[in-house]
Amino acid sequence: MTSEVKRLLILCKTYPSPSAKYSETSCVAALDEIGNCIRLYPVPFRLIEDEQQFKKWQWITARIEKSRNDNRPESHKIYIDTIECDQSPLPTADNWRERRTWLDKLTTFGDFAELERARQMENVTLALLRPARITELQIGKAQSPDWTEDEKAKLLQMQQQADLFDDTDAKSIRLLKKVPFDFHYRYECDTPEGTKEYRHKIVDWEAGALFWNVRRRHGDSWEGPFRAKLEKELAGHDLMFLMGTMHRFPDQWLIVSLIYPPKQQPEPQRQGSLLLE
Repeated sequence: MTSEVKRLLILCKTYPSPSAKYSETSCVAALDEIGNCIRLYPVPFRLIEDEQQFKKWQWITARIEKSRNDNRPESHKIYIDTIECDQSPLPTADNWRERRTWLDKLTTFGDFAELERARQMENVTLALLRPARITELQIGKAQSPDWTEDEKAKLLQMQQQADLFDDTDAKSIRLLKKVPFDFHYRYECDTPEGTKEYRHKIVDWEAGALFWNVRRRHGDSWEGPFRAKLEKELAGHDLMFLMGTMHRFPDQWLIVSLIYPPKQQPEPQRQGSLLLE
């Protein structure tokens, strides 16, 4: 397949998972300059050079090609050593004006059922969904609170294969910790047929990082501040889900990122009759 160099705006990274080939990998979602959704997988993010570790809402330039092992149309392989990052992420000034310019290029679904129909009819597997409201953040213990022995072996590869790095460039990568809880949003969508409720799992890296941050600061009382962020604070924003399907289970959707610009204030109506001529 033909590769090409593209500029891409990074929208999210999923929480890493063990990989036999790369030790650990994340799935990355981005937009190209036309406004097409691009999925980049696998990305061994924590193992790449510091200057190539891009941030959310940062433009990068890299060589990519359509994935050979993934039939989802958005899925691409990225050549890690070609990544060049812009200086800084897009600003949030003026109610996310620059960021909204790019979000507005995406089709935004108002009902998950519409998104699922788009998957079945048009093979859409990565898209924005705007729920009408969040009804509940569900927190449950993960089926397995720790990595299996096989997963641990994959994660330890990088420490065991020191020859992958020169002695002077060796990186000290802490063993990836598994989040011992699963997080799901229950949410509602308003449709012509009435209100519909759905439930999907959150796999955004930011959610995993938030868990470890509040766990470190608050210990066993972590759930309160965690809910304060995901259940209360984000509900006051123009919350959108970046939804993506699973490669092995193409009919199963996940919330791969939470996108939450401030709510736009309605423009004041012009009352011409009250204005002095």
